[in-house]
Amino acid sequence: MKERFRLVQLGNRGGTFYCKDIITGSRTSLQTKDRAEAERLVLHKNEALRHPLLNRKIGMAYLAGTDSAITKRTWQDVMDDIIKDKQGPTLRRWRTAIRDTAFKSIRHRVVIETLPEDLLLVLRSGKVCTNVYLRRLQNHCLGMGWLPVPILPKKLFPKIVHGEKRAITWEEHCKIVARECNPERRDFYELCWHLGGSQSDIAALKAEDFDYEKRSFFYARKKTANMGGTKLGVSAWQIIERRPRVGPLFPYLITVREADRATEFRQHCAGLGIEGVTLHSYRYAWAERSANAGYPERYAQRALGQNSKIVHRAYARKAQGQLPSLEDYEDIVSAGKMMVLQSETEPPSHFSN
Repeated sequence: MKERFRLVQLGNRGGTFYCKDIITGSRTSLQTKDRAEAERLVLHKNEALRHPLLNRKIGMAYLAGTDSAITKRTWQDVMDDIIKDKQGPTLRRWRTAIRDTAFKSIRHRVVIETLPEDLLLVLRSGKVCTNVYLRRLQNHCLGMGWLPVPILPKKLFPKIVHGEKRAITWEEHCKIVARECNPERRDFYELCWHLGGSQSDIAALKAEDFDYEKRSFFYARKKTANMGGTKLGVSAWQIIERRPRVGPLFPYLITVREADRATEFRQHCAGLGIEGVTLHSYRYAWAERSANAGYPERYAQRALGQNSKIVHRAYARKAQGQLPSLEDYEDIVSAGKMMVLQSETEPPSHFSN
């Protein structure tokens, strides 16, 4: 049987040995100038074609010499190892994610024996969350040295596409507040509207985060630790004055899990016939309000926490309606005129009375 791979050496490449595929004509550098080592590598490539199953077992034996658990480590073991270092909400999200039924087909499969088809089956039977966490599982294995190469290359993973989210409207917010009988929860929704923070950040606010003389607040986001805060208007400050002056502003809600707060809000919306909004919709609403009002983008970034994607999206959407068409721009330029656009990111030079 004619060998598919053969050894070649190019003198103009510094004497480096290459492995040539006689079928495709392609050459692959063996990264060595030692003939004995190069011949051995080519021999193994040809052997792998003749005896794929046998060579897989030989490769497993070599790997087991450096990691005794590599032939027994399953994906469930990987999941258990990851959550050891997680805490708080992140731990709860991971525990929920690994219970996904889409992982059933690989949960007890040995990692090193997993094939690309196995991961594709998981992705096809799962959702967006499955895609996100399967990537993290494979990356953890690569980082720990439990996989020599990715089982499924990054480019073969489906693109992560989240469902469309929308902002809550002022009318919807008023309906929710009007129906809420619990003073603490009502003030919580009101502050979400005025401050635009995430539900976890708003629920965790303390009286010590506020400057009662300057009527402002300053806090670190729980998710990113980025700092945010602004001065407060009259309506927002009236809410602060109703809350405790020491400790948490929301003594009960700070003890409630994020998922439970979200469920309560969803139930309120369902009772009012409001669809398509979550507590995070308050954050979208704040960003869109600031963009529509011409609030400088850098101010919005500081208020919500730097590098907020929500702010970028809201301001980009607003800009689409303000940019002139190319046709109009060409007509103005051809007439010898100049079109000057007021920058969205700059504060106004003066305020009219």
